[in-house]
Amino acid sequence: MAGTALSRVPVVQIDGDGVFKYVLLRVRGAGAPHKDVVRGHGWAEYHADLFERTAEELARHGLSCECLGGGRLAHRPEERKIHVYGYSVGFGRADHAVTTEKLKAEYPDYEITWADEGY
Repeated sequence: MAGTALSRVPVVQIDGDGVFKYVLLRVRGAGAPHKDVVRGHGWAEYHADLFERTAEELARHGLSCECLGGGRLAHRPEERKIHVYGYSVGFGRADHAVTTEKLKAEYPDYEITWADEGY
């Protein structure tokens, strides 16, 4: 059951345009393998806002998550580009290389770059 719920969790959910905070989360079900997912939205004032809302949504399906870190995304759909950078004061820097790979799978026709510099 938890494996089925886990398989239904989208790997990437980000806003369609702009610069905004993101978190890299590890989602787990009871006795099920884990899955790393990316969540990024402009409505979030803090990285913790993204984590808390996602954790609440997942809990309704019997899943839990932990935050692996955060950063920022600059999503420019008109240019087909996403840039991953920065860090979360509360959760630390996400592994931007992992985030980039997740984004490349979701946006195969985009140029997706990352850097550890910037906030």
